[in-house]
Amino acid sequence: MLKKLSFSLLIIFTVSMFLIVYISKTLSAEKPNVTVVLKGLNSEYWELMAAGARKGFEDFGINGKVIAPSEGSTVEEQDRFLEQVLMESPDSLIIAPIYPDNISSTLEGFVEQDIPVILLDTDVSWEDKTAYVGTDNIALGRRAGALLGSQLQPGNEVAILGVDTNSMVAGDRIKGAKISLQSVGIEIVAEGIDVSLEPFQVKKELKTILKEHPNLKGIIATNDGLALTAFHATEDLGYKMPVIGADGINKMIELIEEEKLPGTVAQNPYDMGYLSVVTVNKVLNSENVERNIDSGIDIIIKGNAKERFEFQERVLR
Repeated sequence: MLKKLSFSLLIIFTVSMFLIVYISKTLSAEKPNVTVVLKGLNSEYWELMAAGARKGFEDFGINGKVIAPSEGSTVEEQDRFLEQVLMESPDSLIIAPIYPDNISSTLEGFVEQDIPVILLDTDVSWEDKTAYVGTDNIALGRRAGALLGSQLQPGNEVAILGVDTNSMVAGDRIKGAKISLQSVGIEIVAEGIDVSLEPFQVKKELKTILKEHPNLKGIIATNDGLALTAFHATEDLGYKMPVIGADGINKMIELIEEEKLPGTVAQNPYDMGYLSVVTVNKVLNSENVERNIDSGIDIIIKGNAKERFEFQERVLR
């Protein structure tokens, strides 16, 4: 009797395990596979974007992964990276292209295989994209210019610094900043100055600008990494002035909370990542989506800096 009972229990256990494995595999197979390719995963900005995408995967039941080539990758390296992704044949690709002027034949390969491509962070004039999710960078530049202008007087002199100023992103931000600054009578004495994030080079460039324009009253940088470096460089050179950046990284927010800087213009990388997955989910469910999805712009000042800082710290844990 005991042997029969044990045998019956063994059969029940075996069948149960089989059903559990089968159901798990079936449910997993029903989930779409989505790959997100970022420009990198080596900074707070991209980490926040990745966190937003992963939250989207969780909320919409998607088998997703976020990957990126090595830091400082070229277009060719990103192409090789994409070739590997294409071989995996995901249901959709979300990508932040390194250089928007160079649409690779690999991306065309995704379209040929009916794999929808969502552009993230950086837009491209490419008719085969399914949608773009990101920031209106001219609008961001205008907000940055307006924020700096609110700290100055007509006739004051400012400089605009950028990293890779030939890129569409930096170019649009500079264009927007100029519109706002010029509209309130601020004089731009140096613009489109292309520098790296290397502190020594930034300090050297600023030293030259300040020698030629000792009455400089403010700086706009095309991203917060450069703004942070420029802020410390001006301090080292004995100057105190507002430095406005973009992105909303926590080190800049700390300076705002400490009232060392008036504010910054923030993209929403977490929202950007999440919205890209929302868009993919709609596309895979045959729903219509907008071609351009704006992830929004925030102004971070003393009043909301702490809340933003705490949210980003929580997300990045």
